[in-house]
Amino acid sequence: METTGCPTEGEPLKGGEDGGETGPGQAQAPAPPATELKRGCKEVLGLSKLTHWRTAVFFLSLFLCLTVVFAFSFIIPCPVRPQYIASWNRTFSGAKTYDFLAFEDASKDKVMDVLLVVKDTEASPNNTCGNAGLPSPCVFMLAVDGTDGETLWERPLDPDFHWAQCGLDTNTGQKWDCLLFHSDQLSALDKSNGEVRWQRPQPPGLHSSVPVLSVPDLDGDKVSDVALVASDSVQTQLVFLSGGTGIQIGSTVALNATQTAGHLLHTTGEGAQYLLLQKDTGLYGLALWRIAAKAKEGLQAGLKKANQMERKAAATSGLVPVYESDSLRRVVRTDKDQTSNLMLVTGSEVVLIDGKTLQPLWTFNTTTVFREPAFGHFNKDGVLDVVLEEDMDNSTKRVLIVDGKSGAVLWNVDLLSSADTPRPTSVHTINSVSIFVFWGLLPQQHNSSVPSAGERRSYMLHPLYSNVLLQSENVMDHIITFKATLMERGRHAAFILLTGPGTEDTEGTVVLSKWKLKHDVPQSTVCPIGDGKSSDTENSIKEAFNRLRFSDN
Repeated sequence: METTGCPTEGEPLKGGEDGGETGPGQAQAPAPPATELKRGCKEVLGLSKLTHWRTAVFFLSLFLCLTVVFAFSFIIPCPVRPQYIASWNRTFSGAKTYDFLAFEDASKDKVMDVLLVVKDTEASPNNTCGNAGLPSPCVFMLAVDGTDGETLWERPLDPDFHWAQCGLDTNTGQKWDCLLFHSDQLSALDKSNGEVRWQRPQPPGLHSSVPVLSVPDLDGDKVSDVALVASDSVQTQLVFLSGGTGIQIGSTVALNATQTAGHLLHTTGEGAQYLLLQKDTGLYGLALWRIAAKAKEGLQAGLKKANQMERKAAATSGLVPVYESDSLRRVVRTDKDQTSNLMLVTGSEVVLIDGKTLQPLWTFNTTTVFREPAFGHFNKDGVLDVVLEEDMDNSTKRVLIVDGKSGAVLWNVDLLSSADTPRPTSVHTINSVSIFVFWGLLPQQHNSSVPSAGERRSYMLHPLYSNVLLQSENVMDHIITFKATLMERGRHAAFILLTGPGTEDTEGTVVLSKWKLKHDVPQSTVCPIGDGKSSDTENSIKEAFNRLRFSDN
């Protein structure tokens, strides 16, 4: 049986190796030895077994592939994009509101929701101040769904409202996002459900002002902490609070500085953090490790030092001069990052400060900038450009876009301006430019040189069509605040408008409105500016706006 598959008596015509026949008179070739026959047959049998294994592996792989395809096709559901309404309104009657809007993904559907604060007797029939055991009217913080304007949650709090800040959950371990100062309380709220994570009395003698500073973990509980800064006519003080519990860490620190008009936390190129203080003599930095060491011995462990900065620090106060000016008005970041560049507005110039070295990059001479600058990409050099508004007298302002790399003027337009006009804003696109939005009134659109009260329109500027503006309809209500933002990553740019009574002490109708940016395009008017010449038709310009795709970078 071992010779099965080898030449046998059943194959008499098979000859030797060449397979030729044995003719008459020819001697038959001798048969191969038995050992060779046995070895050749065993090789054939081994190859047969290997073929069976290959077949089994093939069918097993096929089975696994079909299982994966079946799982992704039928078992694992495909992600569903949220369906949003192009525009919606929320109205609060007999209420008042404040200049505060925050955008957070509270519902975790990857669409930004809107957080605001109103003062009212009730946020809904089932959620009143009386039911919460609070005096009426009280303060409500609300999260409104960005897709349809419905309420996600509402949290009643003790009146009166002083300030709020959100976006504080970027560091590891923190279980809350928004911090509110109301009455004499500090309340840390979870953005997803409005729950109060902790609530503490305001530290005695300290009436802090926005912004609240998110600082590294100082107390070792693996939760980032916060710092409150307050200034009066005598001195500026700082208090560290635990991000996990709100309990004060160490003692209150006097910052060796007289009254300050503003402050922010900045990270240098070496990774060292400095508290920047806006004084009447300029902008100064104070190392965070110095402040922490004064609050509590050993608290500065783990905080980095910048040797180059420290060589410039004053021996007694530790203050490092960043930019000295006796008319410093505003200090703002060019971006959200703590290492971003800084924009300084003084009484005679606008100065861009490098975020890594804290050295001036360029200076733009002007004496009439009256509002906080905005930022966006006008050209495609990858550097944020600056939007400035200059007061030209006679109720006229000039909107300028200044090159972020050189400080040269890239674009400008003159507009009539009323008192109740929001600041400029912008939305980034995937084409490396931004859509700029600002408010006012083109002089050729009005017969008088002075616009009437509440008469203003919004304008959109596309950098690739810089000789025209897209003008929308007028908004007659008193504007509390206005933002243009990206509601969903890569798409769905929208305008958010908050209107209400003219003063915070007056009750009236508060309206929160959202509408899609592209929703304004069909009914908008294309207005030529400059020399008035444009080779593009109105339809082609509107089509360029409709083709926009937006980016959050």
